[in-house]
Amino acid sequence: MKIKKLLAVGLLLLGTSAVSAQVDENCLSNSSISHESVKAGNFKDAYAPWKEVIKDCPLLRYYTFTDGFKILTSFLDANEKGSAEYDQYFIELMDLHDKRIEFIPQFNANGVTNIPTPAGALGLKLIDYLAYAPTPDVNQAYAWAKESIEAERENSQPAVFFYFVNMSETKLQQDPSLKETFINDYLLASQLADEALAVAKDNHKPVYQGVKDNLTALFINSGAADCESLQNIYGPKVEENKDNLEYLKKVLEILKNMRCTDQEAYAQAAFYSYQIEPTAEAAVGCGLRAYKKGDINEAIKFFDESIELEADATKKAEKAYASATVLFSAKRLSQSRSYALKALSYDANYGNAYILIAKLYASSPNWSDDPILNKCTYFLIVDKLQRAKSVDSSVSSEANELIRLYSQYTPSAQDLFMLGYKKGDSITIGGWIGESTTIR
Repeated sequence: MKIKKLLAVGLLLLGTSAVSAQVDENCLSNSSISHESVKAGNFKDAYAPWKEVIKDCPLLRYYTFTDGFKILTSFLDANEKGSAEYDQYFIELMDLHDKRIEFIPQFNANGVTNIPTPAGALGLKLIDYLAYAPTPDVNQAYAWAKESIEAERENSQPAVFFYFVNMSETKLQQDPSLKETFINDYLLASQLADEALAVAKDNHKPVYQGVKDNLTALFINSGAADCESLQNIYGPKVEENKDNLEYLKKVLEILKNMRCTDQEAYAQAAFYSYQIEPTAEAAVGCGLRAYKKGDINEAIKFFDESIELEADATKKAEKAYASATVLFSAKRLSQSRSYALKALSYDANYGNAYILIAKLYASSPNWSDDPILNKCTYFLIVDKLQRAKSVDSSVSSEANELIRLYSQYTPSAQDLFMLGYKKGDSITIGGWIGESTTIR
């Protein structure tokens, strides 16, 4: 009896092995046929054997998935949306994406490299979904984009950055109460696009820069980018979160990035943030808050502290420049110049600091009883503007416009000749300015 049982088990195992070998042989054969057909662009003949492979042995080769995407998208491109064939192939395409996401960890365990992560594959599914879905579900697309981008971060596909914000904007159009969510989504995608751009290979940089530009255009055109809207969103919430340092820092970052630092929400967030943790950014906000209240000395005290707290030289320059602009508005010209020069000591290529000095001089050009000599101040003003655009191309447009404006006030050669000056002579501008320039 025992011998019969052992024989039966042995025959059963032999049969199983034979079936397994047959499956493997069929898989290898179908895989070879479908893959060669795909390489030849013959997707019709590739389809049937490929379906057998993806059904019976999906882990045989990773290219089974990449081949499948080529086959199914070619069929979708060849059929009309709304047809039964189109709907069938679309369902198969989404199922194929789901299957790839499911099996990626096993491919990784088997030593297969250079394939997307499950979150990255979800992003690729999103791209195909939006390209081919008969009627895309905005909420579903947004959920996939959010899940993918939060997991992949700067490694996300460039298109996923855009679709994430694009779907968020569409949701905002359907529900205006989602404005804060949309703003946060834009800031996240923009930040990650910047990080991706910073580490991208040279041939990929134009792609990420294009995405970054499209994100900016989308945000500006959304209607959610104005400072008044941001004040309405964050003003009440700053009070509610005055003990929540993380939230306060987030508000400061958003309002700073959107150049809305003159809003009350920014000043209040800075004040509360500073009480919890004095930082460079919080000190700047407190300085602006003091300035708005008319306390210039208090504002400068906070600006000085912000410079001390800041470690990055470029950001130190920005904060010194902010101090200079506040002092200029308060007509403290000499003190304003000191801070503009301090900005240049941290960043010698800070063109805006030179432009500010030029404006300071233009606001107070008179230093002599002779009006012709006073006009010589404009030679020095043009010097500063020429210097600004020579060190910083980003300010060239403004500098050129100011050069055109101020050049018309320089004295004529005849007037200078009567005072004993000619082209090429040096002249010292007196008064609080105390700098030399060249007659031309």
